Amino acid sequence: MQHATTLFQAFRQNFLGNSPTWYKQVILGFLIINPILMSIAGPTIAGWVLIFEFIFTLALALKCYPLQPGGLLAIEAIAIGLASPYGVYHEVSANLQVILLLMFMVAGIYFMKDMLLAVFTRLLVGVRSKTLLSLLFSLSAAVLSAFLDALTVTAVLISVSVGFYGVYHKAASSAGSNNHDHANDDLLQDHHRQDLEQFRSFLRSLIMHGAVGTALGGVTTLVGEPQNLLIAERAGWQFIEFFIKMAPVTMPVLVIGLITCILTEKLKIFGYGAQLPDAVRSVLEDFANEEKNKRTLRDNAALIVQGIVALLLVFALAFHVAEVGLVGLMIIILLTAFNGIVEEHQIGHAFEEALPFTALLVVFFAVVTVIHEQHLFNPIIDWVLTLERDIQPSVFFVANGVLSAISDNVFVATIYINEVKAALDAGTIDRDHFDVLAIAINTGTNLPSVATPNGQAAFLFLLTSALAPLIRLSYGTMVVMAFPYTVTMSIVGYLAVLYML
Repeated sequence: MQHATTLFQAFRQNFLGNSPTWYKQVILGFLIINPILMSIAGPTIAGWVLIFEFIFTLALALKCYPLQPGGLLAIEAIAIGLASPYGVYHEVSANLQVILLLMFMVAGIYFMKDMLLAVFTRLLVGVRSKTLLSLLFSLSAAVLSAFLDALTVTAVLISVSVGFYGVYHKAASSAGSNNHDHANDDLLQDHHRQDLEQFRSFLRSLIMHGAVGTALGGVTTLVGEPQNLLIAERAGWQFIEFFIKMAPVTMPVLVIGLITCILTEKLKIFGYGAQLPDAVRSVLEDFANEEKNKRTLRDNAALIVQGIVALLLVFALAFHVAEVGLVGLMIIILLTAFNGIVEEHQIGHAFEEALPFTALLVVFFAVVTVIHEQHLFNPIIDWVLTLERDIQPSVFFVANGVLSAISDNVFVATIYINEVKAALDAGTIDRDHFDVLAIAINTGTNLPSVATPNGQAAFLFLLTSALAPLIRLSYGTMVVMAFPYTVTMSIVGYLAVLYML
């Protein structure tokens, strides 16, 4: 970038930093056109345009972190009256569980990274079949998400993948410093560049199999996804009852999801099928052996503590002994206290990944407030409730899926379950029909929403994580790689809702 010669050029260069000039111009265009649309076309049109503008900032997250451009759009939305500050605060308050989860649980996973890296490195170098490895990642993510939650499991996958990438990148750069920057390829030796590209493709496929696995498992239980708790509370379902109610839809979808995992790897389609290069496998094996050989008694004690705390984490979340975020804070306290991490700057590093995304999520809730206060989804809800009783569940499934992919599955589920509960309380529908619609809402918001990164918080977290730029995982790449899953899971889910409920 050229040095500014005038104050105007300095302002222009500072705006959104190193983002491309065309990107800055597009964002400025959005900010100019929104007030004009509001005054000419009204809040409904302006609201829908704002949604697609925000999705644009998510789609180009690798050009500029969405917090800044998305935040500017959110501030403007409040300024021109599309949303109120109180409404944003109410939306944030209603989603405090998710915010606490991000702030503390993701940071808690940071302090388990040594144990997780050791376990998954053994898995990675021990399983030679890429198809079997992908299946294990997907199935493990599904099982863990069912008993933990999708965001926590995604944080684990990100932490492990960044660890893998960092180990090889450091070796490929012949870097001896502990402060090696694995985002910088300048020191990379030429003969390693092709292997690194293949390794990136390998990690992209594994992380996407795992991310979809979190959706496959997250839909099955009331702790798997944030909206599941709300739906269960409105329906009065406990853990086992929730699982049984959802099983006619979730179990066939789980099977087809795992089959899709196998087929995409075997057929090498939609960005899947990349193998682990032999050079990378050798580096990871050497790393695993080196780490094992140089471990001291204190290191082993720390790994044991991490293992015990990991089991405690599973128990605490499976039995929902406290809100997920508070469990995360407990994990941080236990791991730091018993592993000698007591200085503020050591603890602060754990929050570097979580807090930017937490801030972005609050901005996202501001956009959701626009949807709520301008009643953008209400016409769709009202129309569905006028349809014949027999086709309502399948239409609910489709409507929830489409709207979740456009906006956010937690918000869509909240709106729909509240409307259906109101219909039950008013006597418009009976209890049996309410149960069927609640199942359709839960599965509809959890399954087709894998189509886009903004459809699920776990996918959005992955897109905006430190891992995404390292392995070249963009919004468009995620959409393409999720496509086969979106098609198979949506079709099977729709047929299950149509014929098995």
